[in-house]
Amino acid sequence: MKPAAPGHVLLCCLCLALGSLCCAHGLWRRGDQEWQKLIMVHHWPATVCQEVENDCRNPPDYWTIHGLWPDKAEECNRSWHFHLEEIKDLLQDMKMYWPDVIHSSANRSAFWKHEWQKHGTCAAQLDALNSQKKYFGKGLDLYKGLALNSMLQKLGIIPSGNYYQIADIRDALAGLYGVVPKIQCLLPKQGEEVQSIGQIELCFTKDLQLRNCTEPGEPVAVGQGAQPAGAAMNLQVCEDGPVFYPPPQETNR
Repeated sequence: MKPAAPGHVLLCCLCLALGSLCCAHGLWRRGDQEWQKLIMVHHWPATVCQEVENDCRNPPDYWTIHGLWPDKAEECNRSWHFHLEEIKDLLQDMKMYWPDVIHSSANRSAFWKHEWQKHGTCAAQLDALNSQKKYFGKGLDLYKGLALNSMLQKLGIIPSGNYYQIADIRDALAGLYGVVPKIQCLLPKQGEEVQSIGQIELCFTKDLQLRNCTEPGEPVAVGQGAQPAGAAMNLQVCEDGPVFYPPPQETNR
């Protein structure tokens, strides 16, 4: 048998390399559905703790980060594992502003691992978010820039035993940010009078500029709420009408 010509060997090597790249690309794209916006999800710890019924003790009395989520995309690269060491410089802020109030596990970094593997590996398609440190760091930056806690206080919207109107909260936030947010609630349980505010989403373009959370003409339908993994949360887009914004120290209405 004649030895293969050098040119033939080179061609075979190139084909194998291209095939490997194609396979890797396929693995990356499998979970990607060409997402169009990033969603900065804030949640209200008092409502979260009440709903998931975990062992929350002294939950934060301010809005915290649930996650930074590309829409229509999840788990884009399952081989890109989370490493806590990569965000060690962010841990002080992570513990304060991005704490795990959903789960009762003592391993608080498990929540960040979930957020990275489900959402961060998709957001990483952007250069500004293409590492764990960039993803979590930018999430913290956006959270601080939005300053939702102080904005709500500025509007006179504070946790209270009195009820607010969803339309008033939505319109007030839209006036401040210049974009329409999405507000999610827990529907009233038996014996309760009204829905409770649970999450507020503010959305960004791929250029990290604020944008409406819905497209023009797109209905904001009830029932399109987020479903946090591992938590029995039944969040839905709030119905127009009264809403309860529970004070942190209260466990019952």
